[in-house]
Amino acid sequence: MLRRHSLKLMAAFTASLLVPFGASAEMAATVDKPVTITFYNYNLASASAGADATKELIAGFEKKFPNVKVEPIAVPSNEIMSRVQADIVAGRQPDVAQLVFRDLIYIASDLGGNALEDMVKPAELKEQLAGMIPRGLELGKVDGKTYGLAYTFSTPILYYNADLFRQAGLNPDEPPKTWADVAAAGKAIKEKTGKNGFFPGAYGPTDGTFVYQSIVMSNRGKVRDGNKLTFADTNAADAVKMLHDMVASGAHAKIDPASASDTFGSGNMGMFLYTSALLSSMKKSAAGKFELRLAAMPAFGDKPTAPTNSGSALFIFSKDPLKQRASYELLKYLTSREAYTIITSKIGYLPLRLDIVDDPNYLGGWLKENPMFRANLEQLNRLTANLAFPGANYRQVEKMMMDSVREAVFGKGDPAAALKSAQDQAQDLMP
Repeated sequence: MLRRHSLKLMAAFTASLLVPFGASAEMAATVDKPVTITFYNYNLASASAGADATKELIAGFEKKFPNVKVEPIAVPSNEIMSRVQADIVAGRQPDVAQLVFRDLIYIASDLGGNALEDMVKPAELKEQLAGMIPRGLELGKVDGKTYGLAYTFSTPILYYNADLFRQAGLNPDEPPKTWADVAAAGKAIKEKTGKNGFFPGAYGPTDGTFVYQSIVMSNRGKVRDGNKLTFADTNAADAVKMLHDMVASGAHAKIDPASASDTFGSGNMGMFLYTSALLSSMKKSAAGKFELRLAAMPAFGDKPTAPTNSGSALFIFSKDPLKQRASYELLKYLTSREAYTIITSKIGYLPLRLDIVDDPNYLGGWLKENPMFRANLEQLNRLTANLAFPGANYRQVEKMMMDSVREAVFGKGDPAAALKSAQDQAQDLMP
């Protein structure tokens, strides 16, 4: 208990160092003189995650705003939050950062992120957000204010190998719709082809959390209710037990979570539930090896699915009025119709603007060539926010939860007991 108390004090002290001091003046009305802004971005740090597309977006923005120079700072996704924190402490105030939703509450409460409603006049903000998916806009809100503007995000999608379906005597034109279907198909693929049946990208220490939460929420569970952790409650625990039972039956593969996408891409797995951001790389991997298809994430019987979001939002940290304006113009451009056409067609993330989907000037032509992507678009109607954890210890709480999920799914003990033990310990770290 003393160790947990010490962790709380240390985290609170660290957080206090990160809050920028001093309120900023009113944001400038225009960018009327040359200015340079920094853009911390993790897509730039990975060719498979859209580095070239992101460079294209920055070039397009600078062409439209010749007074603004964007200084890109490429940092891997698992390091970018630490880099932003370190630079703030060192006095190098970031201007714009692409950060994941798990950090949302911390950014708003402790890291000094700007709420758009506090920066931008109501009429201007209303005009900018018009046409965006309301459920998408909610992803970046804390206490009713928009701290993060949804940028590159997706929902879990079921990739499946149509060739392995045929070899197992399954009809690839009728992909699994429920978890019972997945269990049956996964077992058939394993037994009849010797290949892995199914694996969800739900167990990674960071990026798998959204898949896990999607599964839990689709069974009407939640990982927390306010400051009370609930990931061991009945509906959430039952969802994890379903995965545990699939492992026991052989339908669910026993592989290293870090190797799952490569295993599927090599043709050695029948089904893989993960982010649509991998669509481009999956198509390249499957080319010449097997027929790749997509389906919506499975449901628990007749319960509507509740796909949560992966990916990132754009946050503004600038305190200088001119840099704030330049940063806001960058946000506007990166969430424009032109930008989302590039983001969706060249990376695979969902567009925050559905009015471009069938427009021949934007995504219309691309979707005709890639009709399988519509399975992911359809899920936007049920988009459910991925719950971030509050408090300075939010990352420790999330890690303890995900460690217990892996133990519950792959261990030999009682899944519910593993979750309950972790929940009781993690609750001590909640605010």
